[in-house]
Amino acid sequence: MNRPIGRLGLLALQILVGLVALAIWHVLTVYPILGQPKQVQFFFSTPVDVLKRTWAEMANPEIWNHLWITLQETILAFVTGALGGIAFGFLFARNALLAAVFDPYIKAANALPRVVLAPIFALWFGLGIWSKVALGFTLVFFIVFFNVYQGVREVSPVVLNNARMLGMNERGLLRHVYWPSALTWMFSSLHTAVGFALVGAVVGEYLGSSAGLGYKIHEAESVFDVTGVFAGMLILAVFVIAIDAVVTLIENRLLVWRPGGAGGSV
Repeated sequence: MNRPIGRLGLLALQILVGLVALAIWHVLTVYPILGQPKQVQFFFSTPVDVLKRTWAEMANPEIWNHLWITLQETILAFVTGALGGIAFGFLFARNALLAAVFDPYIKAANALPRVVLAPIFALWFGLGIWSKVALGFTLVFFIVFFNVYQGVREVSPVVLNNARMLGMNERGLLRHVYWPSALTWMFSSLHTAVGFALVGAVVGEYLGSSAGLGYKIHEAESVFDVTGVFAGMLILAVFVIAIDAVVTLIENRLLVWRPGGAGGSV
């Protein structure tokens, strides 16, 4: 049986996993296990060099401008994609005919490779932030849409019938039954959607941009600067963890409201 551990214990284990991974990386790139260290480092660099480069990049004011641009693209893609997914998820879940009519088109649109769309969005919206926002939107929208759709559809018919017997109207059902049911599904998708919003922004910057973290990574890759590539990836990882922490904080506040609280006025 797994024993519950506190928050500090969990944090210690998470840090331990990271330290072990760094130690393995260091050993494999410094000692002649996979071959000559210089040759191995050409492909993988070393954790010490990556951390030094990351520190140097963060001390450079220029990186904060790139971070700000990527942050804007990520937030815009996340917010627009999430709002669109929530709205259409509720709409289609509450209208079976509408969902059936548009079902093949939604599946076809979701199956389109997003990388193929990036050049099209660049042609439509230019190389500014909006082409990256559009790409991120397509990644976020479907994740949130399918989760909200499923969350609303998972509402128990017994609960719905009992609520209607008590005189609850459609507005009351939406507020006290459908919304609480979809809330957990929605937030589980938002954690994934944050990462995908960032992926959309970075991929768009990588394929065509003059600023942003994706541009910085592409710039380093173009001159075979593996250390710079890994430093950019490390900054991205910290970036997405920080954004996910904000989503978790909002989730913990909102999920205090449970369906059991539906005893209020209709």
